Amino acid sequence: MGRLGIHSFVWTGGATQAMLEDAMEKSAACGYRLIEFAYLRPEKFNLDQLAKRASALDLEIAVTMGLPLNADVSNDDAEVVKAGEKLLSDAVKAVRDIGGTKLGGILYSAHTKYSRMPTDRGRKNSIGAIARTGDIAKAAGVDLVLEIVNRFETNLLNTTAQGMDFIKETGSDHVTLHLDTFHMNIEEANPAAAIRLAADKIGYFHIGESNRGYLGDGVIDFDRIFDALLDIGYTRDITFESFSSAVVDEGLSLACAIWRDTWTDNMPVARHAKAFIDLKMEEAVRRRATNAGP
Repeated sequence: MGRLGIHSFVWTGGATQAMLEDAMEKSAACGYRLIEFAYLRPEKFNLDQLAKRASALDLEIAVTMGLPLNADVSNDDAEVVKAGEKLLSDAVKAVRDIGGTKLGGILYSAHTKYSRMPTDRGRKNSIGAIARTGDIAKAAGVDLVLEIVNRFETNLLNTTAQGMDFIKETGSDHVTLHLDTFHMNIEEANPAAAIRLAADKIGYFHIGESNRGYLGDGVIDFDRIFDALLDIGYTRDITFESFSSAVVDEGLSLACAIWRDTWTDNMPVARHAKAFIDLKMEEAVRRRATNAGP
């Protein structure tokens, strides 16, 4: 795999520059080599300062986000779609300016529980918006990765197969998928098979437990996940994601239904995740060698 990262919301809600810089320091101290931020608005944060600190700590930066309803590119209203494209374009530029490598998340719709089925017009609007954003991202040197999430956080892309069809329809060679074990555990009939289906179309990967807490304390079969990643020769970044109401901001708590403390002390959960992921990858490599025989 590429770099092992951690979501900044493990450390902080990220309301201030100092909070983000502290999250970077702690991530590097735990051995992570990538930190994922929520969308960083240039008017609120000093992106150049964050970029310099990341470079000094040998941390790469990824950024993820979800669109609000008033900027939902899967909306039927052309003005709402236009607002969404502007937000995506600004986000790509912010990722570029901070020296980030990728923009991921729910970029193709609002991050919300919808009360309706997606419309054909809305889906086409989203495809067009993502295709155009893909061109902007390519020119900026930023990977555009679409996160496949569960039915309670979008109505458009809930499975890897849906994501594969969607990115094919964009006609862009710069748009890939962002898969997440938490969401796959809800929606995929076979998460490992979904990983093999997407193969080289996976641009980013999230590791999270079924209960959003400590890895190994839920029901996800991580052995099969890491076997599948090994089988497809996955060499891109993997990021640990865990949310607890003890840390995350109110907006994320509402969007992701984080109603309880899955943990109260973030340093142990971060250190455990690093060791857990390293171990699971080592075990997958050893299983491969054992099965291959002498």
